[in-house]
Amino acid sequence: MGDVTCLECRDLAEPEFGEFCGRACRNIRWIETNCFIPEGKDVGKPTILREWQRDIMRLIYDNRAVTREAIISYAKKNAKTTFSAFLLLLHAVGPEAIRNTQLVSTAQSRDQAAILFDLAAKIVRMSPTLEPFIMVRETVKQLYCPGLGTLYKALSADDKTSHGKSAVFAVHDELGQVRGPISLLYNAIDNAMGAHQNPLSIIISTQAPTDGDLLSIKIDDALEGNDPQTVLSLYVADDELDPFSEEAMRQANPALGDFLNIEEVKRQAEQARRMPSNEALYRNYQLNQRVEASNPFVTRSVWQSNSAEAPLNICYGGLDLSETRDLTALVLFDPITGGVECKFWLPAEGLEDRAREDRVPYDVWAKQGYLSTTPGKSIEYEYIAEYLANLFRKRDIRKIAFDRWNMRHLRPWLIKAGLPEAFIDDRFVSFGQGYQSMSPALRVLESHLLNQRIAHGGHPVLQMCMMNSVVKSDETGARKLDKKKSRGRIDGAVALTMASAIASEDQHEKQVFPVEIESILE
Repeated sequence: MGDVTCLECRDLAEPEFGEFCGRACRNIRWIETNCFIPEGKDVGKPTILREWQRDIMRLIYDNRAVTREAIISYAKKNAKTTFSAFLLLLHAVGPEAIRNTQLVSTAQSRDQAAILFDLAAKIVRMSPTLEPFIMVRETVKQLYCPGLGTLYKALSADDKTSHGKSAVFAVHDELGQVRGPISLLYNAIDNAMGAHQNPLSIIISTQAPTDGDLLSIKIDDALEGNDPQTVLSLYVADDELDPFSEEAMRQANPALGDFLNIEEVKRQAEQARRMPSNEALYRNYQLNQRVEASNPFVTRSVWQSNSAEAPLNICYGGLDLSETRDLTALVLFDPITGGVECKFWLPAEGLEDRAREDRVPYDVWAKQGYLSTTPGKSIEYEYIAEYLANLFRKRDIRKIAFDRWNMRHLRPWLIKAGLPEAFIDDRFVSFGQGYQSMSPALRVLESHLLNQRIAHGGHPVLQMCMMNSVVKSDETGARKLDKKKSRGRIDGAVALTMASAIASEDQHEKQVFPVEIESILE
């Protein structure tokens, strides 16, 4: 073969694609030879891939396992979509092209889908070597190469037309916008690609806000290294860093100070520092962290700092009873050890439908033992009452705080389960859900969390509820958890708040917040 003279291949022991370079190097050179910057301050200039972009190319194309899916994630405004357009053209008319095949890109909206198409079309029109061979079909968002028979389509989740047949190459643009673990469009495209011998999917996106979202699930699986055909390039700011520091910015923005204006990112950081309501969005968009756009009650880093496990000796509980189909939550808390124990219920019938509706893996959690089910289509309080009666026999439970709204339905079943009425009146405490009771209760829970006096053990259903929780304030600054503003179920968060608050009340001689202790029969 002779000496390897290409700088890109100097460390490649066995070049497989050509005499002087590997597959990644060949593709890099093709992009830099044929593609031009489609917009921005360098518009019209020949493309020169940065070293971090070349690293991504090597990760994808020099993988000995042959890459089936590549996940690329970094902060916004680092030219993700332009890079995607280069890869698309590489597979449409470049050395990766396969005759008579389809290529697609997916996005969550038509406007987003049009962005990648528009950039690819601009690159084609600027390139004297590409423009003669590619037909740009503006109205249907397609690129077609008659000589090779390759056809690219831009698709969106709200497109009611057919998604087409088995694409050999797909770009999933901003998959982080998918809420929940399922995207019908992604699944349809990915499943159909199995008809080809070596298909390739490119997921290129800023991170999703929560662990339960599709992109987060895929990134976490890739981090575990479960599939050698899946590669991951993840640029994210460390949670432990000052989010407004330049170090944090650089970790998530590989183009910072190059074609990404560092002063603009710093301006957005200062705006988020001055206005806390902007911080979550800044951390998600500019630091590529998993942070809900609306400010949650507790940050992910604080919650995870309390993820240890601890035993429960004396217990105080919070019981958030649901309506017919909703999540019912019981959380026990030991104020001495900080230990937390959870129990969650949903109706068994229609569980998979509810998982799709809420975009939460209830069915998976049920199989893993994190979620219990009651027979039928609605929550059966009989089973919850039996569980509570047995729990009182096993544990030293001092008090259980409850939202009195549905207690009238549970009380008869508690009596039937063998708990005396006097015992019920003594151990079950009505807890208001308004500002008067919840505001001081939230302060108690915040103090525990900030001082790492909670040991929740990483229960996934409780974590979902905590990450969903959003606080609403009144004109005096008093706060409560707001189910309407929250993005999903928060029942476990309500239960933990009540449990920690009633424990604090019972452990102090002086009352630290108002608790309504009234007869359940009234």
